Amino acid sequence: MNKQVQQFWQDFCQKHNLNLNTPVDAWAFGATTQQADELAELVNRGIKTATTSAYELYDKNEKTPQAGEWNIVFNSKEEPVCVIQDKVVEIVPYDLISKEHAYHEGEGDRSYEYWRRAHDDFFDWEYREAGKVFYPQAPMVCEVFEKIE
Repeated sequence: MNKQVQQFWQDFCQKHNLNLNTPVDAWAFGATTQQADELAELVNRGIKTATTSAYELYDKNEKTPQAGEWNIVFNSKEEPVCVIQDKVVEIVPYDLISKEHAYHEGEGDRSYEYWRRAHDDFFDWEYREAGKVFYPQAPMVCEVFEKIE
């Protein structure tokens, strides 16, 4: 974590009476700089309160998210935008992800149809990048989070 991010987290911990050693991850949403900025802004505005990631594509050394964990959301320049906390984390087959979850992802017109088109394309690409084939029953990590600041 760079000094700017460390200071951001220290300030957050002090303001919210958290121990400075509270674990936190820091990352950006999306696969492009445009997506990182757009999605960080949706989170910051309280519109995006959920996300989905491919369980099978987590690195062997990378743990899956857990309820209660803290995250700093970056923009495309790896600058901290806001802090979120996971509230619910479930592993769900892709084709069973609910319309409600898709709505809470906050993207596009927030319809399930929009979400499905965008995520079909994204996961097709992401699986190909990993040398795998995306399939409708692929297990997905569905996170619901709250923007704290």
